[in-house]
Amino acid sequence: QVQLVESGGGLVQAGGSLRLSCAASGRTFSSYTMGWFRQAPGRERKFVATITWSGASTYDADSVKGRFTVSRDNAKNTVYLQMNSLKPEDTAVYYCAAARGVALRIGASSYDYWGQGTQVTVSS
Repeated sequence: QVQLVESGGGLVQAGGSLRLSCAASGRTFSSYTMGWFRQAPGRERKFVATITWSGASTYDADSVKGRFTVSRDNAKNTVYLQMNSLKPEDTAVYYCAAARGVALRIGASSYDYWGQGTQVTVSS
Protein backbone atom coordinates (compact mmCIF):
# COMPACT_ATOMS: atom_id res chain seq x y z
CA GLN A 1 0.00 0.00 0.00
CA VAL A 2 1.27 3.47 -0.90
CA GLN A 3 -0.23 6.72 0.33
CA LEU A 4 0.48 9.91 -1.61
CA VAL A 5 0.13 13.49 -0.41
CA GLU A 6 0.61 16.41 -2.80
CA SER A 7 1.57 19.93 -1.77
CA GLY A 8 2.85 23.16 -3.28
CA GLY A 9 -0.17 24.28 -5.24
CA GLY A 10 -1.48 27.82 -5.15
CA LEU A 11 -2.26 30.96 -7.10
CA VAL A 12 0.38 32.37 -9.43
CA GLN A 13 0.46 34.90 -12.24
CA ALA A 14 1.04 33.85 -15.82
CA GLY A 15 4.75 33.42 -16.46
CA GLY A 16 5.42 32.43 -12.87
CA SER A 17 6.65 29.18 -11.35
CA LEU A 18 5.52 26.62 -8.80
CA ARG A 19 7.04 23.41 -7.53
CA LEU A 20 4.68 20.62 -6.57
CA SER A 21 5.77 17.88 -4.19
CA CYS A 22 4.29 14.46 -3.65
CA ALA A 23 5.31 12.66 -0.48
CA ALA A 24 4.84 8.90 -0.44
CA SER A 25 4.54 6.53 2.47
CA GLY A 26 5.95 3.02 2.40
CA ARG A 27 9.40 1.54 2.13
CA THR A 28 9.02 0.45 -1.50
CA PHE A 29 8.64 3.93 -3.02
CA SER A 30 11.75 3.44 -5.12
CA SER A 31 10.18 0.50 -6.93
CA TYR A 32 7.29 2.55 -8.34
CA THR A 33 6.99 4.53 -11.52
CA MET A 34 5.49 7.91 -10.63
CA GLY A 35 3.28 10.19 -12.65
CA TRP A 36 1.60 13.57 -12.56
CA PHE A 37 -1.85 14.23 -13.97
CA ARG A 38 -4.13 17.23 -13.98
CA GLN A 39 -7.84 17.81 -14.20
CA ALA A 40 -9.53 21.09 -15.05
CA PRO A 41 -13.18 21.70 -14.09
CA GLY A 42 -15.54 19.80 -16.35
CA ARG A 43 -12.72 18.05 -18.18
CA GLU A 44 -11.15 14.62 -18.02
CA ARG A 45 -7.97 13.89 -16.11
CA LYS A 46 -4.94 14.28 -18.38
CA PHE A 47 -1.38 13.01 -18.27
CA VAL A 48 1.35 15.56 -17.49
CA ALA A 49 4.60 13.72 -16.78
CA THR A 50 6.05 10.42 -15.66
CA ILE A 51 9.37 9.23 -14.21
CA THR A 52 10.81 5.76 -13.74
CA TRP A 53 11.81 4.33 -10.38
CA SER A 54 15.45 5.37 -10.76
CA GLY A 55 14.71 8.79 -12.21
CA ALA A 56 16.79 7.91 -15.26
CA SER A 57 13.88 8.25 -17.69
CA THR A 58 11.10 10.78 -17.90
CA TYR A 59 8.38 11.67 -20.36
CA ASP A 60 6.29 14.81 -20.58
CA ALA A 61 3.06 15.68 -22.33
CA ASP A 62 3.53 17.90 -25.38
CA SER A 63 1.58 20.68 -23.69
CA VAL A 64 4.20 21.04 -20.95
CA LYS A 65 7.44 20.10 -22.73
CA GLY A 66 10.19 22.60 -22.05
CA ARG A 67 8.23 24.19 -19.19
CA PHE A 68 7.67 21.40 -16.62
CA THR A 69 10.26 19.02 -15.17
CA VAL A 70 9.53 15.90 -13.15
CA SER A 71 12.13 14.57 -10.71
CA ARG A 72 12.29 12.36 -7.65
CA ASP A 73 14.34 11.85 -4.50
CA ASN A 74 13.99 8.24 -3.38
CA ALA A 75 15.82 8.95 -0.13
CA LYS A 76 13.00 11.37 0.75
CA ASN A 77 10.20 9.30 -0.79
CA THR A 78 9.21 12.37 -2.78
CA VAL A 79 8.50 13.19 -6.41
CA TYR A 80 8.47 16.76 -7.69
CA LEU A 81 6.97 18.70 -10.56
CA GLN A 82 8.77 21.96 -11.32
CA MET A 83 6.45 24.17 -13.34
CA ASN A 84 7.86 27.22 -15.10
CA SER A 85 6.38 29.72 -17.56
CA LEU A 86 2.92 28.91 -16.30
CA LYS A 87 -0.10 29.73 -18.45
CA PRO A 88 -3.76 30.20 -17.52
CA GLU A 89 -4.52 26.93 -19.32
CA ASP A 90 -2.35 25.12 -16.77
CA THR A 91 -5.02 25.83 -14.15
CA ALA A 92 -6.22 22.50 -12.75
CA VAL A 93 -6.09 20.14 -9.82
CA TYR A 94 -2.79 18.28 -10.03
CA TYR A 95 -2.55 14.68 -8.89
CA CYS A 96 0.44 12.43 -8.38
CA ALA A 97 0.13 8.69 -8.90
CA ALA A 98 2.20 5.56 -8.37
CA ALA A 99 2.40 2.48 -10.57
CA ARG A 100 4.10 -0.82 -9.81
CA GLY A 101 6.85 -1.67 -12.24
CA VAL A 102 9.74 -0.07 -14.06
CA ALA A 103 8.25 1.32 -17.27
CA LEU A 104 7.09 4.85 -17.97
CA ARG A 105 3.29 5.07 -17.75
CA ILE A 106 1.03 7.49 -19.60
CA GLY A 107 -2.46 6.10 -19.10
CA ALA A 108 -4.28 6.94 -15.89
CA SER A 109 -5.68 3.42 -15.71
CA SER A 110 -2.17 1.99 -15.41
CA TYR A 111 -1.58 3.65 -12.04
CA ASP A 112 -2.36 1.89 -8.79
CA TYR A 113 -2.37 4.68 -6.19
CA TRP A 114 -3.42 8.33 -6.29
CA GLY A 115 -3.05 11.37 -4.10
CA GLN A 116 -5.87 13.72 -3.19
CA GLY A 117 -4.70 16.50 -5.51
CA THR A 118 -3.51 20.07 -5.12
CA GLN A 119 -5.05 23.10 -6.83
CA VAL A 120 -2.96 25.21 -9.19
CA THR A 121 -4.50 28.44 -10.44
CA VAL A 122 -2.73 30.65 -12.98
CA SER A 123 -4.11 34.14 -13.44
CA SER A 124 -3.71 36.11 -16.65
